[in-house]
Formats: sequence, C-alpha cells, structure tokens
Amino acid sequence: MTDRMAPPGAPGIPPRWTSSAKSAVGTAARAESQVWFTVSHGILNEIYAGRLDSACIRDFGFIVTAKDSDKDYFSEEKRDTRQTVETVEHGVPAFRLVNTSIDGRYRITKIVFSDPQREVVLQQIHFEALTGTLADYELHAIIAPHLVNAGAGNTGWCGSFKGCQLLFAEGRNLSLAVACSVPWLKRSVGYVGVSDGWQTLSRGEGLRSEYQRAEDGNIALAGTLDLMADGGRAVLTIGFGTLPEEAGLRALLSLQQPLQAVLELYCQGWRQKQSELLRLDDISERKGLNRYRVSTAVLAAHRDEASGAIIASLSIPWGFSKGDDDLGGYHLIWPRDLVETAGGLVACGALASAKSVLDYLVAIQEADGHWSQNSWLDGRPYWSGIQIDETGFPILLYDMLLRAGAIAPEQRAHYTAMIRGAVGYIIRNGPTTQQDRWEEDGGYSAFTIAVEISALLAAADAMAAAGEGQLAAYLTATADGWNEQIDDWAYASDTEISRKLGIDGYYMRIGYSSGDAHARSHGLIPIRNRPDGNEALEAGLLISPDALALVRFGLRAADDPRILDTVKAIDALLKRDLPAGPYWYRYNNDGYGEHEDGGPFDGHGVGRLWPLLTGERAHYELAAGRPQEARRLLAAMEAAASPGGLIPEQIWDGDDIPERELFCGRPSGSAMPLVWAHAEHIKLLRSLRDNAVFDMPPQTLNRYVRNTPPPAPVVWRLTAKASRIAAGRTLRLEFLEPAQVHWSIDNWKTVLDSPAVATGLGTYIFDLPDGALSGEGTVRFTMFWPQQNRWEGTNFEVAVVKAT
Repeated sequence: MTDRMAPPGAPGIPPRWTSSAKSAVGTAARAESQVWFTVSHGILNEIYAGRLDSACIRDFGFIVTAKDSDKDYFSEEKRDTRQTVETVEHGVPAFRLVNTSIDGRYRITKIVFSDPQREVVLQQIHFEALTGTLADYELHAIIAPHLVNAGAGNTGWCGSFKGCQLLFAEGRNLSLAVACSVPWLKRSVGYVGVSDGWQTLSRGEGLRSEYQRAEDGNIALAGTLDLMADGGRAVLTIGFGTLPEEAGLRALLSLQQPLQAVLELYCQGWRQKQSELLRLDDISERKGLNRYRVSTAVLAAHRDEASGAIIASLSIPWGFSKGDDDLGGYHLIWPRDLVETAGGLVACGALASAKSVLDYLVAIQEADGHWSQNSWLDGRPYWSGIQIDETGFPILLYDMLLRAGAIAPEQRAHYTAMIRGAVGYIIRNGPTTQQDRWEEDGGYSAFTIAVEISALLAAADAMAAAGEGQLAAYLTATADGWNEQIDDWAYASDTEISRKLGIDGYYMRIGYSSGDAHARSHGLIPIRNRPDGNEALEAGLLISPDALALVRFGLRAADDPRILDTVKAIDALLKRDLPAGPYWYRYNNDGYGEHEDGGPFDGHGVGRLWPLLTGERAHYELAAGRPQEARRLLAAMEAAASPGGLIPEQIWDGDDIPERELFCGRPSGSAMPLVWAHAEHIKLLRSLRDNAVFDMPPQTLNRYVRNTPPPAPVVWRLTAKASRIAAGRTLRLEFLEPAQVHWSIDNWKTVLDSPAVATGLGTYIFDLPDGALSGEGTVRFTMFWPQQNRWEGTNFEVAVVKAT
C-alpha cells in the first residue's frame, strides 16, 4: 500500500450547494429519527440531520469506470444517466430510483429511505452491466460533506469502528459515517476540485488510497465498492451523530438490520400517518400518481416532530450557484408559510400537527408581539424585515383551529396573551407594512391588509370570549375603519393601464405609503431584483394577483365590480396560457427568477410563473361559483409538478434550454418542493370537496360581504392625519402614548381638555362626543404629552363636511 500523504489542494475550491430541483424528499414518520433526505438527478443530495434546518451533505452519488479494457471510461450517475423515480407505495416517501446510462452500458437501481429508529439514511443498490459483464466495471461512491450548513471547515478521513472500514467526516460539532455491506476495495479523501475522488477518477488515476485524511476544507469522501461480492448488490448507510463514533455506530446498527424489516417499519409508520387523514384522494381527476398523498407526505416530511415547526423547503434555490454565504436557503421558518402550511394540515385532518404549529408560534413570538421575517428552528431571526401579515396569520390559525375543534374551550385562555400581543402590534404599526408578502416593498398591500382585518376580527372574538368586550369593540371598529379605506389605500383608477383595458381601475400591487388615493397611485415603488438597479415605477402601474386576497379572506365579493375589473387587469398583464393551462406571475416587472438566458438568479433576474398562484386563482373561481374552472386550474397546478408530484416554486416560461435543464412549463431552478404550494394544493382539494373556500374566515364574510357594518370611527393619527370627516361620523384621535387632548369646535372660543383612554394594546384613544360633529365646521386640537411633560407645539385641524 502506498504510504499515506496529505492530499494536495487544501482547502479546496469555494464550496457550492447543489440543485434545488428535488425529485423526492423523505424522512421517517417516527420522531426517533431526526434525519431528512432529498433526491435530485437520481442521487441523494442534501441530507439534514439532527435539526431540520441543518443541511449536512451536498450530495452522495456514484461514478462508474471500466477496468483494463477501457481505462478512459468515466460516467457520472447524476449527469450521464436517464433517471426515473417512484414511491414504493402511495403516500410513503421511500423511493425506487432507476438510473440507466445514456450510452446503454449499465443500470443502477436503488431503494432510498431512512431508518425509523436512528439518524441514518439507507440505500439499497443493484448495479447491472447492460453491456459486458459485472467484472468489467468499477463503482465508486462520492460523498460531499457540508456539515451544519457549510462546505468549508469540514474534515474527512478513512477510518474504522470496531474493525469495520468506514468513511468519516466531522465539522462544527457534528459527524457522519458511511458504511457499506460489501467491502471497500479502495477509500480516499481529498479536497474538492483538486484531489477528491471525482477529480482523480476523471483523470484516469483511480482512487488515490494514499489520500487518507483531509483537514479543514471543502472535502469529499470516496470509496470503491466490491461489485463481485454480492452480484452487484450492496447496502450503504450514512449515519450522523455528535461524535464520529456515534455516527459510525448508528451507520453499522442500521446496516446490520434486515433491510426489508427496516423498510417495512418505515412504511408502517407512514401508512399509519396517512390513514389518520381525511380521504380526499379522488378529488383530483389526474390518474396514476396519488398527488394528494404526495402533498400530505411533503408537509409531514418538512415538519420537526419535536417542536411542531415546518420549514419552507428542503432546498436552496439555485443551490448549485450558492455557497456558504447563503446559509439559510429555504430550510428556515417563515411564519406566513408556516401558517399557510398549517392550514393545509387542518384541511386534511391533521389537527394535532396543526395545533403544534400554533404552539410553536406562541413560543417564538417576539416581545413586542410580532414575528421575525424568518428564523432558524430555535427562533433566532435570520432576516430582519417586518411583514405584518406574518403577525396576523397566527391569530387566524388560532381561529381556524378553534372552529375545527382542535382547541377546547378551556384551552382558549392559553392563547390570549399571544393574540393580545399580536393584535396590539398590528394596531400600532398597521395597516401599512414594511415588506409585502414577497418580502420586497412597503406600503398598502391588499394581501397584507386582508390578513390584518381578518386577524382583527378574529382577535375581537377571542377578546370577547375572554370577557374583554370593550377591547373587542375597539378591534372591531378598527377593522371596520380599515375595511372602509381599502379602496383609498390600494385602488388605482384612470391610469394608462385602465384606459387601455377599458376599465375603471383595479387594486394595485401595493399602494404608496403616504398621501391621498391619487398620490398613492403615483408614488414610486422600487422594483427589486432587477439588473437596472431597482428602477422605480408608479404604484398604479404595478399589478399583482395579491388583490384576490380581498375575496379569499372574505372582505369583498367575487363579483364586486372593482374585483372584476382587477381580474381583467391581472389576466391582461400577468396571465400566461401554457399547454397544461394558465399560470400567473407575481407582478409585472418582477425580477425574482432566472436571467433571460436561463442563468441562475443571482440577486437579479426575471420573474417566472408560480403554480401557487394558479391554486389561489382556483380558489377565487370557486368563490365566484365556477367549480369546473377551479377544477381546470387544479389540473394545471398539478401538471406543473415534477414526475414524482413535487410542486415547484416557479416554472420556466421561455423556450426550452436543455443544457440548463429548463423546459417550458416545467420546474425552474428555484425551490422544489415549495411546501406552501403543496398546502395550497391540499386546501384546494378540500375546498372542491366542500364546494366552498376552505380557509375563508367567517367573520369577514359575514360582516363585509353578507352584511354591511355601521360606519366606523374616522381615525386621526400623527402618522396618518385625516383631513376631513362627514358630519355625524365619529372622529377618533389615536396615539401611541398617553395624551391630554386640548380641543375646540368653535375656533378656540370654547376649549376642552380630554384624556385619551388606554386600550390595553399600547394605543390611547379619544372619541369626540356624540353631537360634537353634527354640523359643518372645523375641529381644532393639539396634545399635551404627560410622560414627556411637553405640548405638541402644533395645532391640527379636521374639516367637518356635509354628509353625502
């Protein structure tokens, strides 16, 4: 044996992740196993171990070389084969992969799943020689550790545990070990891009067994399997643990179990989980693959059993172009995605899992009542933006669970503090948002406002049940006032677009954050992610399907004339008909997607089509009384999925670019699966079964669509100064700290001093007495701030005008 030597090339090339186009995702149904795996291009790629938000390998695939007769033969499984993937049975995320070489020389068949009792992923493989004999080929496993979300700083070595030869790696207090049921003929560890197994094999050098250890870098493990030992068959396990010995023990324990018994235990767990769900299997008209059970498995496979949290996706969008500076990818918690996903759980009957989401949200709520834009599993914030819809959604989840019977009456008080904190944050900071649901721009977002108003009414019910009727009335009045002003905040009329389309106007993507209605539609909104440096467009020239949230959340009827005009504008600018059906863009001029030439999004790009939006449009069509159109859109949404049924974040909308694996109507390079999209799929199946939008809040529907509430107080704030009020309406002055209001209705001839009353939510209100605004005139006022011991120093005026 060649003497050991340090492999050259330390620390390796800059690390990169791998394709986000997953063809399969899986985990055991039992909480004992804290490991999650993904499959792409016929091989294992990212595996998450110990924590659902910690990716631990880049990929784990095979290279095939030939022996003496053809020493130059080099075939990489993930690039040089045609691949198929299927589940071993409906609803069970264990997978049969068949990879047949494009040149017709070999086939690799695998069964991939995880051990239900420990942190181990298993692969049963069968290598077949389609030309020549088994003895003509060599099969090499290549594993790229990226322990705890990073490719740098990993150390790997060839070692043994209790006399068994293994491949090891460690980094950042986590270890992995790879074991094989047949002997390793050779093992090697090297630095990626220079001395790793892929490099030495591609150069015709074989595995360099003298490379036994690579320290502190971007490294790869490699091992040559003895194909002759069991007729081309082998089982490989990759185990994880805090120490190398723990990882090695787990890998060997799984390897020693009868494979079929372990697989059967894995399948039993999933059969049991699926059997507890509602039967919505026959709603979809697409035959073959049970797409409902794919979606329910996707939701469960992205869930952390210990905490109840669910990440957005087991993927990193355009991961092949991303390095260690993009730690999060989509394996993070977004409160919006989390609640949307929990809604999918409620829709399919997984009430206990949905309730655990609510309990998790209670635990990670910030002290001021809001939730972080996104966070790690343990609640540590990742990005720092504020999206107020994410503060309203947990209240709506509470209300949904209450109506579903998942929260018993005696448990309601447990959530009162969470609701009070969240609704207080909404009152103090809404209705504008720092960022919309696409995490880009601030202002008056129709989607965000719909969530806020729905949350205010749900919170009002909760406060009333807690015996706080006065607070409930304040929340209801605020909701009514915001609902009255939606058109002023977010509706644009007489624009270039409306004139071209022959309509009065439409709800904008987002209204500018200040000024009156006209000013808001003319305010400039930056267009993010565009190569032209965030060019700004007038708010009134930006349109988004987000406006349909006004119907989805029960604030407007589906046949409201302004909604109908908005739908015309959405379809004129954002709809794209493909052979499988219609799809929509997030908004015009979107920049989140591949470049024109198909190059990966790198902070700039061109927005692509979202199957999620097709699901949302189907819900609108159902609300409008067109179930057959909703079914057509369901078929389109399902047609955008991968062959294994995974729904992507985006699909490619241009001409085919085969060399970039981009095909019109097929998944693009962004996240796949998008868990939120699978939740929308489940909710749509439930809505079609019930012939009603499943998650529409009843409070808003009853109050604003089926009935008309009384006029709400007109609210004046320092940050939103009302300039006029109709005679007979109530004027409410609202402050964020205690205030003494010094006011007059007769040009200071008579002056009154009135304290603003604490609401209990960090706001203080003063309503002018009934009769004070019965006729035309002007209300004049200023404030004294007791906590600061100072006068405001400015007089304010509100004109009282004749009611129309």
